[in-house]
Amino acid sequence: MTESVSAEADPTRPLAGVRVVEISSFVAVPLAGMTLTQLGADVLRVDPIGGAADYHRWPLTESGDSIYWAGLNKGKRSLAVDMRAEQGQQLVAQLIADCGVFITNVAGRQWHSYDTLRAVRPDLIQVEVSGRADGGTAVDYTVNAAIGFPLVTGPAELAEPVNHVLPAWDVTCGVYTALSVVTALRHRDATGRGQHITIPLENVALATAGNLSLLTEAMVNGTSRQRIGNAVYGTYGQNFTSRDGVAFMVVALTNRHFRDLTALTGTTEAVAALADAVGADFSGEGDRYRHREALSGLFADWFSAHTGAEIGAALSASSVLWERYQSFADTAADAKVTANPMFTELDQPRVGRYLAAGLPVSIDGTYPAAQPAPALGENSATVLSEWLSLDGGQIDALFAAGVVA
Repeated sequence: MTESVSAEADPTRPLAGVRVVEISSFVAVPLAGMTLTQLGADVLRVDPIGGAADYHRWPLTESGDSIYWAGLNKGKRSLAVDMRAEQGQQLVAQLIADCGVFITNVAGRQWHSYDTLRAVRPDLIQVEVSGRADGGTAVDYTVNAAIGFPLVTGPAELAEPVNHVLPAWDVTCGVYTALSVVTALRHRDATGRGQHITIPLENVALATAGNLSLLTEAMVNGTSRQRIGNAVYGTYGQNFTSRDGVAFMVVALTNRHFRDLTALTGTTEAVAALADAVGADFSGEGDRYRHREALSGLFADWFSAHTGAEIGAALSASSVLWERYQSFADTAADAKVTANPMFTELDQPRVGRYLAAGLPVSIDGTYPAAQPAPALGENSATVLSEWLSLDGGQIDALFAAGVVA
C-alpha cells in the first residue's frame, strides 16, 4: 500500500488520510470499502483467521483462489484475527476507535456495536448494512423475490418467476454505504459529531422500486406491471436477429429515433398505414409501446434479411439506440474494455495478470487505477505497527498466541 498523499497533491484521491475498518462478506460492504479505497481512503478489511464466508466464493482459479474475492477487495489492507477471542475483539475495537470510521454487514456482536464503540470513540462514524429494517436476515436474491421484479422479468408467456443474475441491491447498497461515509465525514468535520447509519438491503430495493414508479403504479392506478419480454416499458424497444444469427437490442425513445428506424428498415409507408388502421399516433411513446408487437413484426423482416455487419453499419449511421448482444467473454475482448482508460493491467497475486476496472469515475480527466487485493492477513504486522504503534515484541506475541495470522 502506498503512503497516503494529500488531496491537493493528488485530486484523484480526495479521501487521502481517511482510515476505515471493514468487517464484511459478500458484495455490498466489500464494494463500499473498495470504492472508498479507490477514492484514496486507507481501508483495512478485517477477517477471521481462515477467511470469512466469501473467501472461497466462485469463480476460482485452477489453484482454488477466489477471483471473486480479489475483485471486490482491490487496494485494501488485510488483517486476519481471531474475533472469537477476547484479545482479538479488543484489538479490532482499538483499531476501529483509532481510525474512527467503521463499515460492516456483520450484526449482533455487542463488542463492535455502535454504543460500545462510541463509548471509546465519541465521534465514531459507523455504517451498518442489514438485510431488513426489522433486523431480519436477507440477501439480494431473497429481497428481489419479495419486491416483485422476478415476476416481470422474462418472456410474457412465462408463468414462473425469473431471478436476475445481477445482485442489483447489493451493488446499489454498496454505493449508498460509500456515499454515507463521505457525507458523515463532512458532517463530522462541520460539527465534531459522529453518526450511526443503518442501511437495510430491503429498503434499498423498496426505495428503488418506489422511485421507478413500480410501487406507485400499483398504489395510484391499481395495476401491477406485467411481463413484456425484451420490450421496453412505455416506449419502443425490442430485440431482433440478423440473417446470420446476430442478436441486436434496438431502442427508439424519441420521434427522431423512431423516424430513423422506419427509414432504415424501409417501413415508413407501412408504419403510416398501420397508424391509420389502428388510429394511432406514433409520434407519441405511448402508442409506439401499445402497438409494439405490430411494429416489431414490420421491422423484423428487414433485420432477418440482412447480416449482422450490414445491420450494425446501418444502425451506426442513424440516431437509433442499439447494441449487439454479447457474452462476457466477447465484452472482455472488446475495445470498450481493452481501450478503456478505466481498465489498467493488474498483476494480481494468486490470480494472474489481467485488465482490472478502477473507479468508474473520471476525476479531472483521470480514472483512479485498480490496485491488487491483499492476501488474507497480508498486512497484519504492518497495521498493528503503523495504526496501533505496537512494537515487534508485542506483535510477535500476538502471532504466537494465535490472535492474529
